Amino acid sequence: MKTNVGSADRLIRIVAGLAVIGAGVFFKSWWGAIGVVPLATAALGFCPLYPSLGLNTCSTKKE
Repeated sequence: MKTNVGSADRLIRIVAGLAVIGAGVFFKSWWGAIGVVPLATAALGFCPLYPSLGLNTCSTKKE
């Protein structure tokens, strides 16, 4: 797995994941469990959907 999630993307994913989990707790809904997905992709630094879409938000240094 090559890292394809950049730092700004990670921050957005963390905030969104926590917001979805918080909304799930607030509304007492299991839909809040979906918030684990953006948190996991932020923690791993890899989004499995990005390669198929040709996206990469991680800045890499070329030598």
